[in-house]
Amino acid sequence: LKGIPSILTPDLLKILMEMGHSDEIVIADGNYPRLGHPSRVVRLDGHGIPEVLDAILQVMPLDTYVDHPAVLMAVTPGDPYQPTIWDAYRKIGEKHEKDGLRETAIPRFDFYDRAVKSYAVITTSESSLYANIILKKGVVL
Repeated sequence: LKGIPSILTPDLLKILMEMGHSDEIVIADGNYPRLGHPSRVVRLDGHGIPEVLDAILQVMPLDTYVDHPAVLMAVTPGDPYQPTIWDAYRKIGEKHEKDGLRETAIPRFDFYDRAVKSYAVITTSESSLYANIILKKGVVL
């Protein structure tokens, strides 16, 4: 097919097509635990989250009816780590979305609880810490 990023596998394209407005999808890093998985899982081993995020946002709009259509996993209190990968996500969001990514961060176990309720999870080989992200699908015009 023309114009479809090759990283988007047939299974993933099917899931993105099946998702309705406000359904959520998780893009998970290489350390993501099984407890945060819904029943639908797509493996994109060997790929990082930024390239997956970029490909998805080429074909799927984010929800414009909510303040934060992108949800990050917050850094655990007391952990001095600062996720630089979030800056890459914001740049990708600016590239594809008129208002950018419009993200928020929620605590780890709240993230897992929300992720289990999502439509699907994409597992990657991303090695950056706190790299997990949830995207809320918008209306396709």
